[in-house]
Amino acid sequence: MFSRNHQLIGIIKLVSCFLVIICLILACSTVSSLTSSSSLLPLSVWSASAMKRIGVTEKVGGSTNITLYPARGEYEPFQIGIQAHGTRLTNVNVSISNLSGPNDYIIPNSNITLYREHYVYVNNSSPHRGGANKPLDKGWYADGLIPFVDPLKKRDITGASLDAVPFNLDTGKNQPIWVDIFVPRDSLAGQYRGTFTVTSNQGKSTGQINLRVWDFELPLQPSLSSAFLFYRDQTKQASEEILRHKLNPQFNSNPKLNLERELIDRWGLKSVNLGFWSGAELGNCRMFQAPSVADIRAEAALHQPDLFKYVYSADEINDCTNLYEPMKRWGRAIHKAGFANLAVMPPIPELYDDGSGTGRSAVDIWVVLPSDYEKFANSISQVLQKGDQVWSYNSLVQDSYSPKWQIDFAPLNFRIQPGFLSQSLGLTGLLYWRVDLWTSNPWNDIHTFFAKNDNNRFYPGDGMLVYPKEQVGVKGVVPSIRLKWLREGVEDYEYVEILKNLGQTDRALKVSKLVGHNWQNWTHNPQVLESARRQLGEQIERINRL
Repeated sequence: MFSRNHQLIGIIKLVSCFLVIICLILACSTVSSLTSSSSLLPLSVWSASAMKRIGVTEKVGGSTNITLYPARGEYEPFQIGIQAHGTRLTNVNVSISNLSGPNDYIIPNSNITLYREHYVYVNNSSPHRGGANKPLDKGWYADGLIPFVDPLKKRDITGASLDAVPFNLDTGKNQPIWVDIFVPRDSLAGQYRGTFTVTSNQGKSTGQINLRVWDFELPLQPSLSSAFLFYRDQTKQASEEILRHKLNPQFNSNPKLNLERELIDRWGLKSVNLGFWSGAELGNCRMFQAPSVADIRAEAALHQPDLFKYVYSADEINDCTNLYEPMKRWGRAIHKAGFANLAVMPPIPELYDDGSGTGRSAVDIWVVLPSDYEKFANSISQVLQKGDQVWSYNSLVQDSYSPKWQIDFAPLNFRIQPGFLSQSLGLTGLLYWRVDLWTSNPWNDIHTFFAKNDNNRFYPGDGMLVYPKEQVGVKGVVPSIRLKWLREGVEDYEYVEILKNLGQTDRALKVSKLVGHNWQNWTHNPQVLESARRQLGEQIERINRL
């Protein structure tokens, strides 16, 4: 009897153990099922590189974690993608924590700027010239950036017709958020971590931000010179917006307001155009009389003494052979006053001497298109050896191979020219003919330039790198994503320049040329560029620590 009871107890224990195992398996299965079904929740969130365009309805993917590699004094961006699955999302909002780093150092979230990306529709594509660099298809493109908070008042914007958050999102649609992290100049090098959180009435999601801060600093005043022309909003706020993107607005400040000093000290304003104009430009081979030396000096005296001062005297006068002597007269007057002459034209041997007996070129800053660089490569080499500057500029679709700045070209087009290509080719500046060429409805119609003499072709977004203020409730202007990509290129230029200044010119240019060798040979792969940036950062940090 005892034996039978003992056996029965044993059987009961075995059955109990078996049941426990079954329950554990079922429990694990349930947890697994719940976990896997989280991807089917109405709110889907992921992080993405700043160099990726997120389409309106493209398939979502990727991790919620992002890793970034900035230096001190650098802006580092990424994107948060949000998609509505199965049902409409309502009351969507995004927040980011402080970033915690070495020795309890904090990068406060007040250094982080959030924007909701605004889609515009391209229904007339840029022309395709038949080469490797072709425009993308017609369709919706994220371009305008709606700020979460007023950049001046540092508080939420209310009452605007385009309000960043909260927002609703229709089923199957994406809404990307642009994130700019500015690394303070007193930050400690090392690893920082923080989180972003997306909330909605249908649920919430979080992601992790990993920031690896290099042990060096980018200068306040960028090494790459530039002139980006305003025609409309020449206000302090608009100028600051361009300067935040490491570019120099071309405007004639009112010295009575003493704006220049603040723009220099706080934002890195580098140069000013003294405003004299010859009238000579494409289609007009005539020049006004050169200004007097006294007039030029009087204008220069109204500006801050530490600004680089130049006269933008003429534009696209390549074929105006009758203007060589008048251009020399302009050059002599500007030079005698003590300043530089800038002209948008390739180097012309007839202008290598201004006639003053000094041997100085009539033009000090030659600004060329990529196609002109190709044609006048020998002349460019000659003037660089003389000590002149050569800048590049971008306009329309002049060729089939060089970077383009219309909305319907891949993101790398905007970053590669100011950065690695400029370094590889010895270009020290960048000019853009206009930043505020707006249609009557600029937040919806971005077909800014129409060329009747080019088979009635459109150039969507040409001449427009900022959006007007009224619709988003701020003073000044707000940036486009394309302006952000240009800023990233200027920072690429800075990394190469820093390594050159550390005595590593050959190494720096070797890395630069692997990314962008010349106008016809440059990478179209963002990962190649990002890898080169990290390589430069590692080399700079290693040398600085020796």
